[in-house]
Amino acid sequence: MASAAPAVHLHLGHEQRSSGSGGTHPHLHPVTQVTQADIPLAGAKEVEEAVAKAEAVRESWRRTAPETRRDILNRLADLLKANKAELARMAALDGGTTLMVGERGVDTAVGWTRYYAGWCDKMSGELISTFDTRGELSYTVPEPIGIVGIIITWNGPLISLGMKVVAALAAGNCVICKPAELTPFAPELFARLCAEAGVPDGVLSIFPGTAEAGDAIVRHKKIRKISFTGGPITARKILIACAEEIKPSVMELGGKSASLVFPDCDVQAAAERAVFWTVGCLSGQGCALPTRQVVHADIYDDFVARVKAIIGQFKVGDPMDPTVMVGPVINKAAVERITGMFDRAKADGAATFLLGGGRCGGEFAEGNFIEPTLIVDADPDHEISQVEIFGPAVVVMKFHTEDEAIAIANNSEYGLAAMIQSNDLQRVHRLSERLNAGGVYVNGGFQINPYTPFGGVGISGFGKEGGKAGIDEFLHYKTVTIGVGAPIFPKQEA
Repeated sequence: MASAAPAVHLHLGHEQRSSGSGGTHPHLHPVTQVTQADIPLAGAKEVEEAVAKAEAVRESWRRTAPETRRDILNRLADLLKANKAELARMAALDGGTTLMVGERGVDTAVGWTRYYAGWCDKMSGELISTFDTRGELSYTVPEPIGIVGIIITWNGPLISLGMKVVAALAAGNCVICKPAELTPFAPELFARLCAEAGVPDGVLSIFPGTAEAGDAIVRHKKIRKISFTGGPITARKILIACAEEIKPSVMELGGKSASLVFPDCDVQAAAERAVFWTVGCLSGQGCALPTRQVVHADIYDDFVARVKAIIGQFKVGDPMDPTVMVGPVINKAAVERITGMFDRAKADGAATFLLGGGRCGGEFAEGNFIEPTLIVDADPDHEISQVEIFGPAVVVMKFHTEDEAIAIANNSEYGLAAMIQSNDLQRVHRLSERLNAGGVYVNGGFQINPYTPFGGVGISGFGKEGGKAGIDEFLHYKTVTIGVGAPIFPKQEA
């Protein structure tokens, strides 16, 4: 892997700082684990300064013509596309994302940016009543919230920036964004491209920071909404702070998504999707991936055999190698957490491991590489079936009836996504109503299209990203009502 890493800055508006009050974080090379950069971290001090910059331009950005915001964001989309190869390289340097998946991530971010650029000049309110119908004129006006705080996690940061930051800017908000210090390189380039595209100074600040910086963002009284992507543990802390400030939030908190596989589907296509979206995509480190494959008994053995064969074709290694499908996981702590889950499942007799189940050996023994893992006959109630593995692993379980399949799929505190593999249209509609999930995706339907609302239920969170619902999260609708001016107490005739 080419080790050249760009310098990372704290972007307070257009100002770039090479140091911050939060100290530094050593960023380790995803493959060699050698320190390749010291990442500056913001603290509460930089948050306060960024908010002051945003407050100074908040009103002028709100009053900027929608067409101007549209043009800025379309230029940003052009710049993201032009820098596709470099952004994919940054994803590989950030956390070991393979080049193929990194390039797909850029395409996704470009799509989100263009979609929300298109919303800038199309936001509107509605006429609710007229003088003739109700004796008063009432209408609504969409207005930006003001300053929003956005905190994103380390897996796929560029996609999160496209989903959250672009939508907030399109709505006319200023943004203070804290990406994870574990993956700072793609956000660094994104911040530079935003300035190049014409986002005014102070409207957008992006910087990795300490937990203190995150808390300062959440609690700052001038930041009026929080959008967070991460895990339930951090989310609970943010929600407590938001409750104390009476501040709304959007929470995207991961999932343990089930894919229901029926005999009438294209079994080979279903098996290929199962492997790519659980082993190949981000090495399994994704929130809405179909990590639980719930397969009908009539095709169970055939499906498992196909999945096993496909996994065997997925090359593990240096994410800069274009032939590699599975890169490393994010860090040593992730390796220990994942292998610990595997070890407990084996010790408890809760599943059978047909492939993998441990760290990679040989030349990858010292790196953060997990063997592509196939787990079958898993106990639906065991940790291995209930908790996010967040590694290159797929769990396969068997069912006989639709009711049993639904029971297994809904046997989870999460509720982000569910998948159905079936060509029976009535079955698809019937089961979609019964699945506890924010979205149901059939026969390869994509989870995070910019034009479809995405978000979960249960401990997967609340709020939406994508579609009109996604931009509405960053607006409030003001009601204006005009009366006829009649006095409350009319004069009485003598």
